[in-house]
Amino acid sequence: MASWDEIATTFDERVRRIVWCTATTIDANGRPFSRILHPVWEGRTGWIATGRHTLKTKHLAANANVSLGYWDPKHDTVMVQASTEWCDDEVTKRRVWELIRNAPPPVGYDPALFWNGGVRDPSYGVLRLTLHRIDLLGAQEMTAGKGATVWRA
Repeated sequence: MASWDEIATTFDERVRRIVWCTATTIDANGRPFSRILHPVWEGRTGWIATGRHTLKTKHLAANANVSLGYWDPKHDTVMVQASTEWCDDEVTKRRVWELIRNAPPPVGYDPALFWNGGVRDPSYGVLRLTLHRIDLLGAQEMTAGKGATVWRA
């Protein structure tokens, strides 16, 4: 098992380069349901600007855990297990809005493209991700028969 200091640089480099991930929640029937999302990471905390009144909202109300899978054509991967929490206070929503708006591409984008009403748009939601586990695996390790580097909270 790796320490945070051992994986932090690789984790940060990969999630900033790959950007988009497959995010999986559990539906009301206990089945996995996946979609593509764009988390922004600040160290061990992730933020997702997303629709507040969606199927994802219903899934997370019943089971707040999420699995995120990042992959790129070089076969660098990041697998994340995390719990989620909606942050509905305006201070956090505004901070995350600005974090996303001011981050350099490809991480950053203008949230107003999705939420015309700005921070107070009722459909704008902010999910906080709290890490439980990260698995890092690249093509180089795979072809050498090595397993993933694992970090656990």
